[in-house]
Amino acid sequence: MRVPPIFLLLACLLFTSNSSAQTYTPGPEAQFSVITCGPGTELYSSFGHSAFRFRDPAIGADWVYNYGTFDFNTPNFYVKFTRGKLPYALGKQQFENFLYTYQLENRFVREQLLDLSPTEMGALLTFLERNNQPENRFYKYDFLFENCATKIPEVLSNVLGPSLEYSFDGMGDPKSFRDLIQENLNWNSWSSFGIDLALGSVIDRKAAPSEYAFLPKYVERQIGNASSKEAPLTNRNRLILDIKPLNPKSVFTAAPMFWMLLVLGMTLIITWIDYRNNTRSKVLDFLLLFTTGTAGLVLVFLWFFTDHTATAWNANLLWAFPINLIMAFRVFNKTSHPQLDRKYAGILLIFLLLTASLWIFGIQVFSPVMIPIWLALLIRYLFLFNLKKTLP
Repeated sequence: MRVPPIFLLLACLLFTSNSSAQTYTPGPEAQFSVITCGPGTELYSSFGHSAFRFRDPAIGADWVYNYGTFDFNTPNFYVKFTRGKLPYALGKQQFENFLYTYQLENRFVREQLLDLSPTEMGALLTFLERNNQPENRFYKYDFLFENCATKIPEVLSNVLGPSLEYSFDGMGDPKSFRDLIQENLNWNSWSSFGIDLALGSVIDRKAAPSEYAFLPKYVERQIGNASSKEAPLTNRNRLILDIKPLNPKSVFTAAPMFWMLLVLGMTLIITWIDYRNNTRSKVLDFLLLFTTGTAGLVLVFLWFFTDHTATAWNANLLWAFPINLIMAFRVFNKTSHPQLDRKYAGILLIFLLLTASLWIFGIQVFSPVMIPIWLALLIRYLFLFNLKKTLP
């Protein structure tokens, strides 16, 4: 009875998991390639995707090895995801199923064919199959330093060793991690605003060219410029899905800048009325303090109680001050003292000025969407700082 070729391959891989010898000999049409997928419309897909493809018609193989998978059935999934403790994994699937997903999501797919010897192809396939074993497939995800894209050059370096040399030509001018992240985002979107709010000053340092690899499009450039044994690593590029992503029309009234300007306008009007009538809108003060205090608590959680490296040293805590949450509930306290409110408003004014100074000196970059909010807080804090002692 003839044994199907796929079983021969699996037997070879099982054998090589316990031996350094490479017993699998790729067929004449065997090919490894790096797949780069275009960005999607959802935040999780905004930066594109990278994966390996292995094709060998001799054994009927056309597989994608994808380091960007995770299990929704993981216990406490959302808690682990929020805290940065969700394990990501290498996944393996048929290429046609992989491609179908990107057709549905209207995302381009490009392929870089790697110029590898049969021995190198066998070593890379064995490495990926070992990584795909249940005890090896999981890894600790980090958005900037350990993700589906960074795994591509990392795996190739492990397999090909010192013969592989990366060139970082064509990467453009030096950029910070924040600049690189924002390249794929519309600045006046909730995604961009949320990322700038949640990520701290650690992402405002200039990234080394090799660190651009957390984004698939820069991995594609890195692979395209790489060489192995002084010969180009790739021998051909192919466009598999030529799809231009749809650019959904943005509605200004749904964008964050509209709502921030609305808050600024309402704050101006109410503060002017309070000033003219020598009154104080406690509802406005409560809402501003409660909102900024709650945002501050979230930022504290992301910085100190998660494993996300990019959320540390976040100067947004200067204006989104967590203590504001406590002060918000003092607004309606009949025994509150205007003098205490004046002093506290003075402290918040100093924090606002310090926040702006950090931006001016390039220590941390903030979202432009924050400017109307800062102006609203500035106007209201100045009003509170000049409260009369007799003001109720």
